[in-house]
Amino acid sequence: MGKVLHQRTACFASARSGARNRTLGRAGKSAIYIQQAGFAPGSLIQSWILAVVLTIITIGQVTHAQDLKRGEALLARNCSSCHAVGRIGDSPQKLAPTFRSLGQRYPIESLEESLGEGIMSGHPDMPEFSFDATDVGAIVAYLKSIQQR
Repeated sequence: MGKVLHQRTACFASARSGARNRTLGRAGKSAIYIQQAGFAPGSLIQSWILAVVLTIITIGQVTHAQDLKRGEALLARNCSSCHAVGRIGDSPQKLAPTFRSLGQRYPIESLEESLGEGIMSGHPDMPEFSFDATDVGAIVAYLKSIQQR
């Protein structure tokens, strides 16, 4: 095995060897051309992986920001006549809790099922709301983002 490794090393090292092209094959030639251009194959792979990771992170941040805006818009449209749906302000209805304080009463994640199946309240003035899964995710993300600590 040491002899085979030595022969391959000699083939890589010799720029004038005709055996080099036969030994390396198409993939090996590409690696040599990349190395001659000044790029190490490992660094190309690392650069590619870094670019993919950064792209995924950026897309995730944009999607999260869109979810927050969508959640805020849904709550503003459906709930703001009674509840304070933002980080500041009082609820128009004095007995209606502010949404930024809901996390003090119970975990925000516990609202997912109620939002999807229909929120019903113990008082007759609150209408029943039911949201699809995408809307529920956006609402919960928004609610989490505004909670008071």
